[in-house]
Amino acid sequence: MLITFSSPACANITMFEKTALNLLRLMGHSTRVPGAILAKDIPAALARLETALANNKENPESKGSDADDYDEAPVTLANQAFPMISFLKTADKEATDIMWDISSKHTIGI
Repeated sequence: MLITFSSPACANITMFEKTALNLLRLMGHSTRVPGAILAKDIPAALARLETALANNKENPESKGSDADDYDEAPVTLANQAFPMISFLKTADKEATDIMWDISSKHTIGI
């Protein structure tokens, strides 16, 4: 599932559910979807997220014996959070709320 974050201050961002919910937890917010962060709460959420990422000792997993030369290194949580941090900073600067919801409530039957 994909989750889209929106704010009148900037373009929407869409993330995989696991990443989005993890970042929301790190911000100290509910992982309920849909949800929102009020403009007045954004500075605290941003500070918690940046602190958590700075303290995160996430190391990429070492390649197993079945890995080949074309495997790419895993993307760290800090890299995954970069769009969210920019999003929070812009929303904070413009003093606008942030909302999130499932990207599409319609599924295509196969």
